[in-house]
Amino acid sequence: MSNTQLANDFRLETRDWLATQCPEGARGPGQIPWGSSKITLERDSALWLERMAERGWTVPTWPKEYGGAGLDKELYPILIEELKRIGARTPLTGRGVNYIGPTILELGSEEQRQRWLPGIARGEGGWAMGYSEPGAGSDLASLACRGELIGDQYQLNGRKVWTSDAMHCDYIFVLIRTDPHAPRHEGISLILVDMDQPGVEVSPIRLISGESPFCETVFNDALAPANDIVGGVNKGWSVGKRLLQYERSTHAGINTSGSQGGRTVASPLPDLVKRYHADASGRIDEPALRRRVIDHQLAFKAQQLTQQRVIQETQASAPGFASSAVKLSNALITQEGDEILVAAMGVQGTGWSGEAFAEDELAATRDWLKQKSLTIAGGTKEVQMNIIAKRVLGLPDA
Repeated sequence: MSNTQLANDFRLETRDWLATQCPEGARGPGQIPWGSSKITLERDSALWLERMAERGWTVPTWPKEYGGAGLDKELYPILIEELKRIGARTPLTGRGVNYIGPTILELGSEEQRQRWLPGIARGEGGWAMGYSEPGAGSDLASLACRGELIGDQYQLNGRKVWTSDAMHCDYIFVLIRTDPHAPRHEGISLILVDMDQPGVEVSPIRLISGESPFCETVFNDALAPANDIVGGVNKGWSVGKRLLQYERSTHAGINTSGSQGGRTVASPLPDLVKRYHADASGRIDEPALRRRVIDHQLAFKAQQLTQQRVIQETQASAPGFASSAVKLSNALITQEGDEILVAAMGVQGTGWSGEAFAEDELAATRDWLKQKSLTIAGGTKEVQMNIIAKRVLGLPDA
């Protein structure tokens, strides 16, 4: 059978299966599971996750023995196209399938792959990320959270900040210092920790937007099995950097682990601006504002095309350094759109609460504040620019 015939057969089979097995409540905007056992799933979201996991389509490019479907680079895009065609939501997302799962698949031991990956593929457990500390943010090599080997377990002590969604997570992957006498980029290990134990304490961090997706996570004699160090003891700096590439590819919308990255959607910005600045013909009435919106739309479209190009280049493969470039441009374009909308809203873009403001106006203001974090979360703007300069453009160190 030719490759073309194989692809056509797969498309027809996939289309038929999706038509009967994708619940109506899993099409269009709505809840997307990310593995947390602390969040109740809606009926159709839970059913969709169960059905897709059974076929290995929550992580379609992973090998079958680890919970995936083993789809190659010719068939994987067809699955994504058919899901988009009916408006089906991603059945599973989160740091399990997008960050730590691919890292274990690439750098973990066979025992770790067998023990962790099938559960991750089924959405069994939400994952937090333990990297940054009060004294180790962008300078991550300064981390002080330590792990002491006692028997066949590591005892963890220290604190991590900006651990997103930790209050809802079941597990956390943590960078710890396992050799305090080694140079600071060495002596670091990445370990998997069960958060359901007395030695792990989570506290939300309130943001200026009023929301608290971020937390501080403190370890007081928390325990983790020694065989849950990924990539080898004292190899955490390299393992941790590789995981960050998976994270940045997710932020950039180009993740290939199973999520439907790079989805093409129209920007709502022009219509939102016209609510406040439109002439009788429906055109944005201020030339300077109109020019700003047009420039944003050009950048928005270019960003989407770049996402699609990078997805095609890395389809069913691990992300590369281009993920930093797309992640940074995506963050800057999103922030510029927020700035344009808030400026167009005038005084209606200054509200925090009260009857004088519509709900969507209050939401726009809070989004504007919340998304200031986009050039910090997942690696700061400065870190991304350094990676782009050295790894993408090939420029020498200063």
